[in-house]
Amino acid sequence: MSLTTSPAAFTEPAASALLLLGRGVDLASERGVECAGALPAPSDPDLVERARAARAALGPRAFVLGHHYQRDEVIAFADVTGDSFKLAREAAARPEAEFVLFCGVHFMAESADILTADHQQVVLPDLAAGCSMADMAAIDQVEDAWDVLVDAGVADDTVPVTYMNSTAAIKAFTGRHGGTVCTSSNAHVALRWAFEKVGGVEGTGKVLFMPDQHLGRNTAVLALGLTLDDCVVFDPRRPNGGLTVQQLRDARMILWRGHCSVHGRFSARNVADARAADPDVTVLVHPECTHEVVTAADLVGSTEFIIKTLDAAPAGSSWSIGTELNLVRRLADQHPDKRVAYLDDTVCFCSTMNRIDLPHLVWAMESLVAGRPVNRIVVDPEDAHWARVALDQMLALPGY
Repeated sequence: MSLTTSPAAFTEPAASALLLLGRGVDLASERGVECAGALPAPSDPDLVERARAARAALGPRAFVLGHHYQRDEVIAFADVTGDSFKLAREAAARPEAEFVLFCGVHFMAESADILTADHQQVVLPDLAAGCSMADMAAIDQVEDAWDVLVDAGVADDTVPVTYMNSTAAIKAFTGRHGGTVCTSSNAHVALRWAFEKVGGVEGTGKVLFMPDQHLGRNTAVLALGLTLDDCVVFDPRRPNGGLTVQQLRDARMILWRGHCSVHGRFSARNVADARAADPDVTVLVHPECTHEVVTAADLVGSTEFIIKTLDAAPAGSSWSIGTELNLVRRLADQHPDKRVAYLDDTVCFCSTMNRIDLPHLVWAMESLVAGRPVNRIVVDPEDAHWARVALDQMLALPGY
């Protein structure tokens, strides 16, 4: 596209039935639970004013965190926006805040509880805001998987690395077994550190990477130079993970069978269609996408990388972005001088993230004003200790 061409308005993708998971109550989905208490009606014409009044009444006693994938109606009341770990650290840096309202999902609120002081209370406005990826690795499954590695004689040469998008129990498991947590920004550093503990990238040691197989595979192959044949997928629903002892012994990356329901939807066809529609387009995707999508894209990076890349892009440039729709919409609004498109042609919000809406936020804030804290997230002290060990190890990684 030439610089003299006016960028087209953002084209809204078609609605998908998958969106329905994010509406109402679905007790069978992730951490689907009913909220205690009566929520304000979404149609309440005074809802925004009620939110402003409650936020003002709480003042510095409360600190509101908004994840990048949140709805705009929630982001409007966030004191800070960011990715999951940035927000947890921001909360820890505000010891004067009695209440931390985490507008994100469950594992993020757990990390905030681990990193904040004992006197601070972390509140998740809707307990149904879980993470399907995090819930793909249950602690009993991971402990059973480690037993499989022990029986195969490879556990002593394996270092666990868990993605930030995991439960506190999985982070604690990782801490107990000498591993570390990583983000999508520093996964390559975490993997290199883990391999150095067991002979280096060129050696024979292994990493058990949880719970997102795609981030683990993409990082190992594209950043560390391992091959796809070095990677095996451990399926907790199959005996011995669906792997033979020899496969476990030969593997370098043992990838948990988990994925992001949003980023996993993008396909190589989406990339080809974007290029056909606009030969000048730059395709920018998140590393939670499949390997075929990542290798077909022009740029790959974390949520923060995506935001910074768009901020630095020249006027008139054309972008097709493979990440959560709320963020892509917001980027399009913030960069009217650029053509910003969603990589898929159908809607796919993060359904559980979208459970946090303005009625839930108003209910949570008004409850705090009334002296009735709701939906407090409290991590078991033992899990909190070992999860903190793993998180501290991440903070000690080079370049963090």
